[in-house]
Order: sequence, then C-alpha cells, then structure tokens
Amino acid sequence: MSLSKTAMISIFTAGAMLSACGNSSTHEAPHDTPLRGQSEAPEKSVSALAKDDKFTYANYDEMHVTHIDLNLDVNFDTQTLDGVATLDIARVKDGVNTLILDTKDLTIKTVEIFAGETSEGDVGYALEAADKVLGQALTIPLTDKTDSVKISYTTSPKAEGLQWLSPEQTAGKKKPYLFSQAQPIHARTMAPLQDTPAVRMTYSATLRVPDGLRPLMSASQGEKDANGEYKFDMPQAIPSYLIAIAVGDIQFKAINDHIGVYAEEYILDASAEEFAETPLMEASNEKFYGPYRWGRYDLIVLPPSFPFGGMENPRLSFMTPTLIAGDKSLTNVVAHELAHSWSGNLVTNSSWRDAWLNEGFTSYVENRVMEDLYGERRAVMEQLLSLQDLKADIASLPRPELTQLKLPTDMAHPDDAFSQVAYVKGQYFLMFLEERFGRAKFDVFLKNYFNDFAFQSITTEDFIKYLHENLHKDNPDALTRAELDEWIYGQGLPDTAKDPQSSAFDEVEIASQAWFEGGNIAPLKTEAGNWSTHEWLHFLNTLPDSLTQVQFEALDEAFSLTGAQNAETAFAWYMQAIKSGYEPAFSDLEDFLLSVGRGKFIYRLYGALSENGKEQWASEVYARARAGYHPIAQRRIDEILAK
Repeated sequence: MSLSKTAMISIFTAGAMLSACGNSSTHEAPHDTPLRGQSEAPEKSVSALAKDDKFTYANYDEMHVTHIDLNLDVNFDTQTLDGVATLDIARVKDGVNTLILDTKDLTIKTVEIFAGETSEGDVGYALEAADKVLGQALTIPLTDKTDSVKISYTTSPKAEGLQWLSPEQTAGKKKPYLFSQAQPIHARTMAPLQDTPAVRMTYSATLRVPDGLRPLMSASQGEKDANGEYKFDMPQAIPSYLIAIAVGDIQFKAINDHIGVYAEEYILDASAEEFAETPLMEASNEKFYGPYRWGRYDLIVLPPSFPFGGMENPRLSFMTPTLIAGDKSLTNVVAHELAHSWSGNLVTNSSWRDAWLNEGFTSYVENRVMEDLYGERRAVMEQLLSLQDLKADIASLPRPELTQLKLPTDMAHPDDAFSQVAYVKGQYFLMFLEERFGRAKFDVFLKNYFNDFAFQSITTEDFIKYLHENLHKDNPDALTRAELDEWIYGQGLPDTAKDPQSSAFDEVEIASQAWFEGGNIAPLKTEAGNWSTHEWLHFLNTLPDSLTQVQFEALDEAFSLTGAQNAETAFAWYMQAIKSGYEPAFSDLEDFLLSVGRGKFIYRLYGALSENGKEQWASEVYARARAGYHPIAQRRIDEILAK
C-alpha cells in the first residue's frame, strides 16, 4: 500500500515495523534449463493495493489478473497479432463482478467468461472512449463464479509496442522481422490486460509464425512442435511491461550452458564475442546479491531500429547493435540489463512515479559489478560520465518536479519517468547510503532487500520503511530525516551527492588543454593513442565552446572521428559538430541518423540540430529516416521537431 510523504516521515522517525513479505552446437537454440537458485516459481499471492497508478484503467485494487495465456498468429502480411488471450483472475475485494482491462488500438471480437472449465457464455463488453496516451478501457461483466476470461482480438498495424520490419529493413534483406517494446505502457497494444507494474502475473503462449522464421519470448524458449506451433512459458510472476516477443531470421550461439546470444547471422559471432564476459557479470551479481532466479539468461541483438540500449525482458534481454564496438567497451549496458534480474524484474516499482526503484538500483548494481570485474578506475569514469548526463537532464527538464526521485502525481506521460534522474540520481542516492552506512553493511542490506521483496511490486515508501527497520534503526546517526527527504522528494542533486574524482579524466583534461592552448596536435595523438572509450567521451564532451573550425579539422584528420565505428564516440563527436557548425561531419551524421534508431542518440541529435539552426536539414533527414524508426521513437522525434 502506498503511503503519504507525511506517513513516510513518521515511519522513518518512529520505526514502524514492515512485514517482509557445456556449450552446445553454436547455431542451435538451447533447451531451457531448470531454474538456477530456485526450484519452482514463487507462490502467487493477491493482496489489496491502493490504486496509485494513473496510467492504467485497470481496477487492480479490486481484481488481479494472475495469469495470461496467449494463442496467436503472427501475421506479417497484415502486420498484426491475431488470436486469443485467456486471463485467470482473482478477486481482491469480495462482491466485485466487473473486470476493467487496458487496451490500445485493439480490435475486440468476442469475450467469453468461465467458471473453472465451464463456459458461462459470451458476454457484452464496453470499450470506453479512447485516450491518446492510455488507449481504451475494456469493461467486462462477470458472475460471482467467473475466474477466467477469454478474449478474441487483433492488434493494429500501428501498435506502438510492436515494430514490423520489411525484409529490406533488416540486415539479411530476405526475411521480415517483428519485435516488441512493452515498457512502460505498451503491453496494452499487444494484448488486453492490466497494464501496470503494480500487478504481477505468470504467462504462457502459443505462437504460429511463417516458415523460416524463429519466434522468441521473455520466457522458456519452445521448439516447433508437430503442429507447427511454438510454446512458451514464464513461471515467475512478472509485470506486464516485461512480456516480450521477437520473430525473425534469428540464430543462436552459446556462451556457456545457460547464457547465449540470438541475432541475425551477420552480427551473431561478433555479438557472442562482445558479450563473452556476461557469465562473469552474473557471478559478480550473485556474489553480492544472491542467486540468479530466472533459469537461462540470453540476449538478443535486435535490428538497429530498436529504440533503447537494452531492455531487461526476463530470460531474454533485448540489446541494440550499437553496443557491438569490437572491444567490449560498451558492455556496461549488458551489466545493466542483467542487473535488472535483481532490481526491477525481481523487485519492481509499483508505479512509474517510483521508477528510480527499478533504474536507480540497477545503475548502482551495474556500477558495482563493473568495479568488481574491471576495477575502480573504469567504474569511476562511468560514474562521472553518467553524472554529466544527469546534470544535462536536470538543466533541460521542463519542470523542476521531474528532478525528484519520487515523481509528482501529475506526470503527463510515463515516459517522463525515464530521464537520467531515475537512473543516475537514484544511483547516486544509493552511493550516498553506501558511504553513510559503510559498504559491508549496505551490501548485506541490499541482498536481504532483493530477497525479502522478491517477486513483489513496491513503492518508494515501502523502501524507506524497510531501510529504517533493517539498516537505519541500528545506525541512527548515519542519516537524518532532512537528508533523506532532500534525496527522495527534493529537486535537483543534493549537496551530499558524491563528487567522484578520476585521475584518468584529469590526464585527459591536461592533454586537451595543452593542445588547445599550444596548437600542436602531435603530443595529443601520442597521449590519446592509449585512451579508452570512456576517456574519449570525456574529451569530446568537454571540448571548449571556442574551438575553431581549423581545430575541428585537425582533430578529425588526426583521429578519424567523423564516421567513427564506436557509436558512443560518433554520437559525442556529432553533438559537438552540430553545436560548432562543422559541416564536413554532416554527411556521415546523416548516415548515422538513417541507420541508427537508438533514442539515446537520435533524440539528442535531432534536438541539437533544431536548437542550432538546422531545423530544415533535420526535418529533411527525418522524412527519409522516419519509416525505419520504432513508433516510440517516431512519437518522440515528432514532438522534438514540432517545438
């Protein structure tokens, strides 16, 4: 149950008790292994919740969907999923005989209700008026005995949670591709359900796909049976945004006995090599935070239009191909998505107002893993680069309330939750707690936190209550109420935030300043020859505003920055080129915008173009690129260029 800020402070000070609730053949898909660290799925429980999620129509305070079974045809000709969703339900409140579900752009054909195995017949249903963000509420009448609902439906070709790619839009150019992105509220474009992180459910699926294509889901991966169908099962209860599907010309390569990579053939070997240290990351997480509880952990490298760096779909993280740098320099994103197996997937924010519980915890765990595996030097560089991004976001967010960890009730869209505030301010808050309580105590606390709240959805106030009972109460001088309040409910970055110092970045700044003031690039070439990607990013992000076109040309000639193969380096260079008007970079920038769909890059690039007198050029490039972008990216860039 969500608590008010006043109640949280009372709990924090008074200490009210919280009730803790061998490699296979490289191109064959793996059989799902038994769950590691857990013999079976956790027992599903249904408890009353205050309805605190404004981005759902679902009456989850009265009734929970506990399981959804999907039986679908994947139709590339019509770009639709067509079939049946069967929802098992449990009443939270007695006497409630109405189920309200979330839908968006779904065509509902029939609704049938059941009591056990007995059909109670088709029922009338109501689809309410459509909202641009939320879609339509689907209201279904039930009887006192109804415990499942069977809904026949079809998705829309314009479903925001699905991207359908023609063969020409894939690397192989021969077969089409489909992938989903359900977070934050796009699962309702894939199926009628309770689309809120407050509700966790298990799921199963039967898919029929065209010959020659392989379907995958965030579940156990089924092989094609005698009927030409693929079966999937997710025995652990997850929120709706973690339901995921991918269908395409996909092959598999194992990394070890329970970790592997799926991808189109052109990038399969490179991806497996890039992600080869994933087992080390898993071992590091388990050392700190307890066993991995999801069975297999596989990754799929999606087409370039995937709008995110990664998406933590359980058992099958979705990854962008922009991570394949050839030197493992960008694999902190893999560490991040794997860390979600503890923070986010295992313990989940109950509404998007609490998104920092997912992303801040995960960014903290990611950085701890990177330090454990690669040393403090790299971990601190990544902290500083993240801090630069956070400060930029704080300065650019349209409302100061959006710089709070606990976000305001009047957020216009759940996407507002996914700024660097949730990720990096959340991470720095946990770094602050670690420093105050000591790393040894804080590690024990986090391990217990993940275990005690496993497979539950919680609020910020639940965390604060748990923090007090399990850490602060025995160490009362480590943290004051005012400090906690400033971090959780205050705006901007508190003065108590860590100020990391990187000797590596200090050396970069010395070399940069020497070149900038002296004009001789030869010493810089010598110094930069040993720089990591992180050092290059710091160099590029901190170039002086007064850099001349001649100096830009000298940098480009010396280091071939225009057209750089490392996507992060290329992005940082193009941002500087836009601000300075360095025209020689624009041809390759256009190629970048036409071939990369990752929002981290393209949103900021289009924004910078718009802010620096290149609106017309940006609009012309976007007109050619738009069809290849994911619907989520299309909506965001439409808004950017409309300003």
